[in-house]
Amino acid sequence: MTFDPFSDFFLKQASKPTHLSAVDIQALTPFQRTLLVNDGTVTKFLEAYNLEPIKIVLLEQETQKLPTEHIWLEVPAKTEVIARQVLLRGQNSSKIYAYATSLLLPERLPLEVKQELQVESGGLGRILLNSEIEERREILWYGNEHVADLAADICKFTGKDFLSRTYRIIVGRKPIMLINERFPIHLGN
Repeated sequence: MTFDPFSDFFLKQASKPTHLSAVDIQALTPFQRTLLVNDGTVTKFLEAYNLEPIKIVLLEQETQKLPTEHIWLEVPAKTEVIARQVLLRGQNSSKIYAYATSLLLPERLPLEVKQELQVESGGLGRILLNSEIEERREILWYGNEHVADLAADICKFTGKDFLSRTYRIIVGRKPIMLINERFPIHLGN
């Protein structure tokens, strides 16, 4: 029997979205396995591993209302969220290391985080770290993901196939954000 280091880590793996396919963890590189279980700041991990500064490229950040109830954020339909999309790109190589999307609940965000989001285009991990709030991460699920409708200007650098993971940030026993990180499948090869 092969050891599965993920079996007790991804809290809701059985609830993963159906568009995510199974991952053969034995086929992953050590780098890819570490990306999936990293529960700290992914940007800092990528910088240390690749010896390259990582630039956060803000693609979009807009306020919108949820069309339906959101069980992972624990809010009803029509709740206002901040939808955000970023790329994690090597400052020197221009290599794209990740494409991330997130939903943030402005009503639950600490004031410091809201202020940083207004002026800072950096990563959420850095914003949370700088705010010094007490938070925890619940790593929910992972899988292989094919993003058919990925923008062509991103796709040319990443392809459409990703190793994907989703987690949420909890503050004061309430989720404040849901983050999906997609790592190009060719990373670590």
